[in-house]
Amino acid sequence: GAGGAGTASCISGSPVTRAGGGGGTGNGTSGSPGAAGPGGGGAGRNPANGTANPGTANTGGGGGATNGSPCNGGAIGGAGGSGLVIIRYLTSDSPGASGGTETTSGSDTIHTFNSSGTFTA
Repeated sequence: GAGGAGTASCISGSPVTRAGGGGGTGNGTSGSPGAAGPGGGGAGRNPANGTANPGTANTGGGGGATNGSPCNGGAIGGAGGSGLVIIRYLTSDSPGASGGTETTSGSDTIHTFNSSGTFTA
């Protein structure tokens, strides 16, 4: 089946959907793979045996499924998409904070981390 829909959030300053589910796979080579879930999920994959589609980077989306056969070797599910950390606060509450990619939205400051980093308040 299709992956589940992710969750929409405006924490980054505009609406974005993240954390969609990965699509399933059909039974054998004739089954239909499941669609990716909205929000970064990876689609399922057929034919049997092979690596499925990964989730989208920086969304936390789930990887798609694939099927395997004991006669033809295994199958590898898609890797989940990497996550991210977003910190949003009223700019006047911490005017000297730093770290990540810094943007603003109205009277708020937003720090986005797509990899390891340090937030200093």
